[in-house]
Order: sequence, then C-alpha cells, then structure tokens
Amino acid sequence: MEPIETLADFYLRHPVNNQSAFAENNTGQGHFNVFKRQLCVQRSPFGRRDFYKVTLIIGQGKMIYADREVQIDRPALVFSSPSVPSAWESGPGPQTGCFCLFTQTFIESGEYKGRLPDFPLFQPGASHVIFLDDDQLSLISGLLERMQKVMASDYRAKYDMLRSYLRVLMHEALTLSPVNTIETHAGSAARITAQFLTLLERQFPIDSPEQSVRLKAPKDFAVSLAVHTNHLNRSVKAVTGRTTSRLIADRILQEAQALLKHTDWSVTQIAGGLGFDEPAYFTNFFKKYTGASPGHTRTVI
Repeated sequence: MEPIETLADFYLRHPVNNQSAFAENNTGQGHFNVFKRQLCVQRSPFGRRDFYKVTLIIGQGKMIYADREVQIDRPALVFSSPSVPSAWESGPGPQTGCFCLFTQTFIESGEYKGRLPDFPLFQPGASHVIFLDDDQLSLISGLLERMQKVMASDYRAKYDMLRSYLRVLMHEALTLSPVNTIETHAGSAARITAQFLTLLERQFPIDSPEQSVRLKAPKDFAVSLAVHTNHLNRSVKAVTGRTTSRLIADRILQEAQALLKHTDWSVTQIAGGLGFDEPAYFTNFFKKYTGASPGHTRTVI
C-alpha cells in the first residue's frame, strides 16, 4: 500500500520553532501553514498526503505521478491533493519559491461554495502543474509573500485573511491556464481511471454516522461510469499498476483510520458509514490490511 504522509509526518521532516503550528487544528478551523522552499528535500517518497499543498517551484526538478513525469525547468505552480499520489526529485542548481499546505476543513470554512476535491486543479486527471511567465510569477510570488507576512503577524483575524488569499491564489491559477486544466492522455484507460479516482474520492470524508459510502465494489463504479467491470479493472491496472479493488480498499482503510483517530463514533457507526452491513465484516476487513482490530488501533493511535 502506498504510504500516506500525515501532517505530523510532514513536520518531522520540516520542524518548526513553535510546535503548536503543526497542530491539525492550528487555525481553529482546520490547518494552514506557509513556508519557503530553500530547505526543501532533494527527493520526497512517492505516495499520498492527507493534506493539500500549493507550491511555487523556482528551480529544476520533476514531479512524478502514477502515469507520467513532468519536468520542471522554469517557474511553476504545482497543486497536490490527497487523491493524487506523487513524488518530487530536485534537479541541479538552487531551489527557491515557497509553498502552503492546508486541510479541506480550513478552505471550506465560511462562505466557500462547493467541495475542495471538486476544484479542477486538485482532481485526478488534472495537469496539476502550471508554468509561469514573468508577469504571472510576479503575481503568484506576491500573493505567497503576503501570506507569509500575515502568517507571522499577530492580527486577530489572520486565518480568515489567509483563507481569502488562498482562495484568490487558487482561482488566479485557473485563469492562468483556463484551456489546459485537464490533460488529454492517449487512449481511454487514463480517462476512465481518472473518472474512477474522482468518483472514489468524492465519497469522502464521512462527516456523520448517518452518511454511508455508496460505491463499494468495482462493479458499482463500472455501473456509474457505464463501462464493463472488466474494462474498468484493466484500465485502472494499466494506468496505476494496482487493482481497482485494492485502490477502493486503501481509500476506505484511510478513512477508517481517520475516523478512529478523530471521532468518538463507535466501531459499529464507523462500519456503517464505510458501507459495511455488519461490524464484523468491517473488523475482518480492517484486520486483514492492518493486522489489528479497529478497537485496538484506536487505543494506540
């Protein structure tokens, strides 16, 4: 299973003076932080993160995704999300720029319309990388520099202000590349896989015990996509190297661990929210992939 980097994992690699800054609810409504890139790692492991990230890269390197690599040879703005596994490899020369990371709870607070996973540049199948000319670089750099100053300030409503700057940054990025937001991949396999991953991710997070996952098996997704199950399975395997069933299981397991950690719901409630008809089925599923029961896992998280 691909590793999932948590906020705590991230801050182990990027220690800060005030350790409360990495708390998952450091803003009171989710997490937000902004950093300079000068101390960025030369190589990050391929995998998923449980947070969102927008990075201004000034320097050479490449972004690595499941189905492609994108060479960075000029200033670029990169959008990373929990639904798209990726890795970074630095090239020769200095690395500058900056990045901000945040949770879905942070950006969706207040008057935000829609869901963050539906934002085009974060969706599976999106280009995720926007190359910048000099004028665009000046605009984006200015926004991020302002965000760093606000973050370091004592302004009482600074997180509301940062949330507004972040939303402006996201929509400015859309205007920079309105036509090429979604890449066109050769063949239908990549398109079907992107649609499958989007449907999978849209079912999460589970916000209440009354909510329940609707699409739980490859055949459920195949019906929604109007393709044969075998065709879906072949396409997903060809693009990601993994089976449809395993991708579904991994995402359900990720959500299960989050619910065990962050809620006081009973195991029965969590099982129902994740689409299991009986708690015993959920317990067997959880033990199969983790080697421990949900109850035991909750006591040691």
